[in-house]
Amino acid sequence: MWDVDGTLLHDRGRCYSAYVSAFTAFTGHEFRAQVNAGGRTDRWITAQVFAQHGIEVRDGFDEFFARYAAAVAALPPGPGPAQALPGVAEVLAELHARPHVVQTLVTGNIAPVAAEKVRNVGLVHYLDTSIGGYGEHHEERAELVRTARARAEAVHGPVADSDVLVVGDTEHDVRAALDCGVVAVGVATGRTSAAELAAAGAHHVLADLTDTATALAVLAGVPAPARAER
Repeated sequence: MWDVDGTLLHDRGRCYSAYVSAFTAFTGHEFRAQVNAGGRTDRWITAQVFAQHGIEVRDGFDEFFARYAAAVAALPPGPGPAQALPGVAEVLAELHARPHVVQTLVTGNIAPVAAEKVRNVGLVHYLDTSIGGYGEHHEERAELVRTARARAEAVHGPVADSDVLVVGDTEHDVRAALDCGVVAVGVATGRTSAAELAAAGAHHVLADLTDTATALAVLAGVPAPARAER
């Protein structure tokens, strides 16, 4: 279960600009919110944004999220400033080739935006996005893990806790995995350091995904090649 932003890719504001324009078009307010969004769900973020603007929403955010998704879909094609992080494509490709591995997303993004982000940088064909957990319905990331696991097991059958891996770059990703009793893998490619990910309780911490052999040893139980001692 892969997080998206800061773990698989840097969107570099591409979809954020669509969020801001959708907010202004939907509410008529100039966007002036300040929210620490790292590791948070779009549901949580949007609740904070609307509250900071003094806007009360009684019927949920479905209509706004539809406007946001449409704004993202209308973005010009091509990655532009967005990019997959180093080593990500290689690791996803290696895992995709293993029949016992199923890869999906657990991300705070709403589903259509998550799919667009990974599609835009050429990663979507490695992932079964239909069984992911997304941020439109829950404020807590642990609920996204539970949702994704239930969807995956409905298709593939029961999976042991030790075979469910949540990979992310923030302490919120780590905490969500721990709250669900599954394996937390921290990747220090975002704003959270390796030491902070370890302190949050991650079972494994990777500096990044550029060492494919090491990543596969953690993520798929593939023994890392032995080092020759001199």
